[in-house]
Amino acid sequence: MVLHSIRFKETIMQDEKNSETQAHHLLIVVVQGQDADMAIDSLADGGFTVTRLPSVGGFLGRKNATLMVGVDDARKEEAIAILNKNCRQRVAFIAVPMENSPLPMPAPTPVTIGGANIFFLDVDHYEEF
Repeated sequence: MVLHSIRFKETIMQDEKNSETQAHHLLIVVVQGQDADMAIDSLADGGFTVTRLPSVGGFLGRKNATLMVGVDDARKEEAIAILNKNCRQRVAFIAVPMENSPLPMPAPTPVTIGGANIFFLDVDHYEEF
């Protein structure tokens, strides 16, 4: 997969020879809505640039956040460790109607939610201007 990323800033275009400031990989991270702020703050404290996109979960319809994080080779594991520390799985209960029940009494069913789903993409081309 080839990914082209363009980031707009009010600065002069950086020299292509200076590859230390360029992201070589893109992490697309889907996190639970209640974990998003802590994950973004921790990544920003670690020196990562994060873009947040609002999203909604398909199964439970809960709020999620999709984070796009540009990282270089040396800092990929650091970003993943920060996400692992701040995005935890938890158990929630959903009401599921019981089959063959004379009354429509929903039974609470435990479901694991939260955590982080991380998609790792190589960046073929990156421009900043």
